[in-house]
Amino acid sequence: MKVKEIKRLLEADCLIGEQYLDEEVDMAFGCDLMSDVLAFTSGRTILLTGLTNPQVIRTAEMLDIRVIVFVRGKKPGKEVLDLAVENNIILLTTKNIMYTACGILYENGLEGVPIRGVE
Repeated sequence: MKVKEIKRLLEADCLIGEQYLDEEVDMAFGCDLMSDVLAFTSGRTILLTGLTNPQVIRTAEMLDIRVIVFVRGKKPGKEVLDLAVENNIILLTTKNIMYTACGILYENGLEGVPIRGVE
């Protein structure tokens, strides 16, 4: 799914990376625990989170995640915005809660990240 379609579906604002909205993502992962993000995700995944600290960008950078959606209308500070620019990471913000945002994306065909090793 193209990022611009995600932006439209979530009625999101683009904070950083407007020029990259034609990029594609394959999966979504909604989480506030960066240790879970590290354990379960990889590139071409969109991360939905309520956290707005620099660790979110650092985690995305390590995993080659190019798109982060901040839920509940959260907006990060300048340090996070600057890190996103440095790393070419697209930042969106939506007023939806995480549950609703994930549901909208799933309903429109974006699969969740498969969790390996969990029975």
